[in-house]
Amino acid sequence: MVNIHTLENGLTILTNEIHHAPVVSHWVWYRVGSRNELPGKTGISHWVEHMQFKGTEKYPVDILDAEISKAGGLWNAMTYLDWTSYYETLPADQIDIAIKLEADRMKNSTFNPHETELERTVVISEREGNENEPLFRLSESMRHAAFSHHPYAHEVIGEMADLKKITRDELYNHYQNYYNPSNAVLAVAGDFSTELLLEQIEIAYADVPANPVMKHAIKPEPELLQSERVIVEGPGETVFLEIAYRAPSASNEDFIPLMVLDSLLTGPSSLSMVGGGSVSNKISRLYQKLVEKDVAMSVSGGLQTTIDPYLYTILFIASPDQDIDQIIHAVDHEFASIMDNCIGESDVERAKKQARALFAYGSESITNQAFWIGYSAMFAEPSWFEDYLKNIEQVTMERICEVAEKYLINNNRIIGIYQPEGRNINHGQ
Repeated sequence: MVNIHTLENGLTILTNEIHHAPVVSHWVWYRVGSRNELPGKTGISHWVEHMQFKGTEKYPVDILDAEISKAGGLWNAMTYLDWTSYYETLPADQIDIAIKLEADRMKNSTFNPHETELERTVVISEREGNENEPLFRLSESMRHAAFSHHPYAHEVIGEMADLKKITRDELYNHYQNYYNPSNAVLAVAGDFSTELLLEQIEIAYADVPANPVMKHAIKPEPELLQSERVIVEGPGETVFLEIAYRAPSASNEDFIPLMVLDSLLTGPSSLSMVGGGSVSNKISRLYQKLVEKDVAMSVSGGLQTTIDPYLYTILFIASPDQDIDQIIHAVDHEFASIMDNCIGESDVERAKKQARALFAYGSESITNQAFWIGYSAMFAEPSWFEDYLKNIEQVTMERICEVAEKYLINNNRIIGIYQPEGRNINHGQ
């Protein structure tokens, strides 16, 4: 059961007491990600995340990691489309370290100019490494094709031109604006007393002021009017085919039925970003119809929880001598079959069972439990996590057919093909 408490400065605190092990996981989530970036400043949220590990006056750069390691804990951070998060998982009697550390760097990170330039080299190197990866290159091209003006068009790492020119002051201003208690959620799960924990948090954040958060308006992305095909060439020997459909936001009533449909088509995919098991996709429809019949080498699917409509993607790996259009036609045929109600109740129940199992695997640890309650608050409410299994159970065959007819249509998709340089891959229009 998640308890919700809000401090006077606007900081939302979510707690879930779990007493089966003397461990606590502490997460701070900020409502800022690549969605909140302006043209010319893409990648700034991710870079700010890096700078949060460069220290404050109280916790200099060489002290931060030592404090967590000495306590026997682990920590990390993530930046994504809609949010940035920081977490520490520690022995229960050491939780005060995480509370004091995060409260301090919410307002006191120094953004030392020398460290800023060192980190510029790091993020540029990260971008360069990504550019060597076929799937990154394909994903970036697909996003640019799928979104004409929404910030979801850009990868979280940012554009290379922006990474080269963003200044220390621009980074610091971004930090000062968004790293604000009224724009943050603190989520804690584990072995603690909520009453005592709240006292610790209130003391740590007492002098962190609530300042207005300036956010720019984000216009809704217009509907796709026709299918588009993107061809990307690069190094390697593998051919990738990605079919992306504009998908609903996580708070939309169609999201959960589409997740069950994904489980049916490609096998369940985990929403957890901190691990938690896997489930085979070998009984999924696209695996059986394409992979087992040697039309494609592998298939996987993915649906992301986002504030605004994003993408549902299906990824195939193919050999260079395979006909890409044969794969696309096979997918179209399978979707047409689903829309003609060729789904058995047993298939739906199996897909739901797999989705539930993967969700359970991704919710086992204390770290995962704390992740989920904060994560849900970034795109919906903490109750999204608590109601997930119930909502999965309520999905019917009729609802699956409805979302298939609504989203899995040719005019709502982008087709992306990554082919090795110099190879003549068969992908006629």
